[in-house]
Amino acid sequence: MARVVVEVMPKAEILDPQGQAIAGALPRLGFNGITDVRQGKRFELEVDGSVDDAQLEQIAEALLANTVIENWTVRRVSTEA
Repeated sequence: MARVVVEVMPKAEILDPQGQAIAGALPRLGFNGITDVRQGKRFELEVDGSVDDAQLEQIAEALLANTVIENWTVRRVSTEA
């Protein structure tokens, strides 16, 4: 078994109202020096050896990301402690 992480973020040219709300709240909570926040999504998939990188890319494009407004990355991570 392997763990795969798919990270999905709004494209740079897309307005991110959730990120803007977080950026606006940080100074009010006493956290200064943060100039921008972008909020995205993270998916963790446990896969067996039969799932190749091409299939993972298809999953990201077809189901996990809206490719019109979001970019995505897929990476395999170690499951060992």
